Amino acid sequence: KTMSGAYMNSMLTQIERRFDIPASLVGVINGSFEMGDLLVIAFVSYLGAKLHRPRMIALGCIVMSLGCLLISLPHFLMGRYQYETMISSSENSSSSMTICLLNQTQSSLPTEMPSEDCKKKAGSLMWVFVLAGNIIRGVGETPITPLGISYVEDFAKAENSPFYIGKSATTVLGPFLGLMMGSFCAQLYVDIGFIDDVTLSLTDARWVGAWWLGALICALLNLLVGIPFCFLPKSLPKEGEETDVELSTKRKLLCPFIPDFIPFVKSLLCNPVYMLFIGVTVIQFSAFIGMFSFMPKYLEQQYGKSASDAIFLIAVYNLPIICTGYFLGGLLMKKFKINNIQSAHIAFWTSVLEYLIYFSAFLMICNNSPVAGLTVSYEGIEQISYVETNLYADCNSGCDCSVKAWDPVCGDNGITYVSACLAGCTASNGTGKSMIFDNCTCVASSGISSGNASAVLGHCARGESCDTMLQYFLIMSFVCCLIYSLGAMPGYMVLIRSLKPEEKSFGVGIHTLATRILAGIPAPIYFGALIDTTCLKWGTKSCGGEGSFPYPSIYLLLLYLGVPAVLRGLSYIPCVFILLILKRQFKSSKGKNSESSMEMEVKGPEND
Repeated sequence: KTMSGAYMNSMLTQIERRFDIPASLVGVINGSFEMGDLLVIAFVSYLGAKLHRPRMIALGCIVMSLGCLLISLPHFLMGRYQYETMISSSENSSSSMTICLLNQTQSSLPTEMPSEDCKKKAGSLMWVFVLAGNIIRGVGETPITPLGISYVEDFAKAENSPFYIGKSATTVLGPFLGLMMGSFCAQLYVDIGFIDDVTLSLTDARWVGAWWLGALICALLNLLVGIPFCFLPKSLPKEGEETDVELSTKRKLLCPFIPDFIPFVKSLLCNPVYMLFIGVTVIQFSAFIGMFSFMPKYLEQQYGKSASDAIFLIAVYNLPIICTGYFLGGLLMKKFKINNIQSAHIAFWTSVLEYLIYFSAFLMICNNSPVAGLTVSYEGIEQISYVETNLYADCNSGCDCSVKAWDPVCGDNGITYVSACLAGCTASNGTGKSMIFDNCTCVASSGISSGNASAVLGHCARGESCDTMLQYFLIMSFVCCLIYSLGAMPGYMVLIRSLKPEEKSFGVGIHTLATRILAGIPAPIYFGALIDTTCLKWGTKSCGGEGSFPYPSIYLLLLYLGVPAVLRGLSYIPCVFILLILKRQFKSSKGKNSESSMEMEVKGPEND
């Protein structure tokens, strides 16, 4: 279950490129999993314990398998992926469309993609299959955890159930395997086995990995793990001496009946610690969900890493240390017998410490390689331009170039040009990735060219400082994950201890529901919409879709890091109120305890 979820999150960038959709729509696809879960969570939670729970879990695994299968389906319906380029990989084909043609117009030359095939190409509505598949995957996920835990709790000894239910190893192993598979699939070209020579590099903004392959693997694995559950009995022999009355009480806690609903809701609404804690969780989860959803995209755009490398780095630097922090936090609570007010202080101050360290990420910036007409002028002067006409200059005025396509070349002056035509290149030699463009007038006219005014395919390399800044960012991320996860378990215990025993199951369920509705669904959507605003220029593709030009680093950094910083800063306001309430409750209970002990001392001789 967790492997499938981590894999889908790692493929968001590939899905965005394959279907030519904006990041905001990718956020909708990401949040659709939570939507599917919410569709059936009430039904499963209320009636699940009365049904054959192992078979319900098996059914959930099968439904998840069907969802993954549906997600991969568009790959087999859309045809081959054709990225926007005029460069031919064949020696017998003309590459003249990409270079400056002084005697012809670009409009007089044939287009690469026939319009009748556009409905099967990128930009079609095939992404709806991915959306529907993710919703179905969320529906299938619903019964697995609640019914699995209740099944174990009903038939295990009290001292054994925590061992059976303990999932620390699997909850980190699943996402780790999912991200590793995502890193591997992102290295493979989307049409693997059908296209031999691809002119794109892994770091090219048009590269699309084999996003569908991992979805097929997840579909198969989900189906296989569901089979054994079909053969488990509806009930198991009880391990302990627990009576039927106690068993009935447990089931009532796990699945409250309708008559208990209104009193429980009223009690929870009048619980200030519980309500404030929900507010803290929603705000902080909004920040974290948005960040982790688009973290591979951030590493790609900010530090020039390939999608494969970005996913791999997230898996190695973040997941293991988060698991370690959860374990150490729980161990410290058990060893030192930490009370509620102490738990709240540990959770608060570890979060504040991590928050302060987080601001160092604003210093770890790596500028994009300069792009003529977008981030620098054709003379090499730094500027940011959203005006399409700035892509034209005297050096390419007679070339009649298109400014809609994104087909970058790197001049030997270290400046990237939107296309070889806009670089003023009039000749080319070689094929595929080895193609070199010569006689580039814009490269020569920049005044900083030290070669023969030529250009090669792809972006210019970034400065050496980018690798150093990336290492600093990853170390900062590692430290922040460790510190924050250390306080996660004490913080969660504040929630648990704020509830009465009979309210715990229902209260935790409402807390999870609120988090999913208010954070899990909207956060990826508005984060994606904000990231779209940092796009420097949108180009029109041959099939009518829109393709994005590179994101300016400083704008992406300010939004990607700034929005979570603001959200988390706001979350500390209810945190302070929680600490004040708990402090008052602690003093009140301490006073009552001292009074009762004095009464015992006074009554002691009489009792004797």
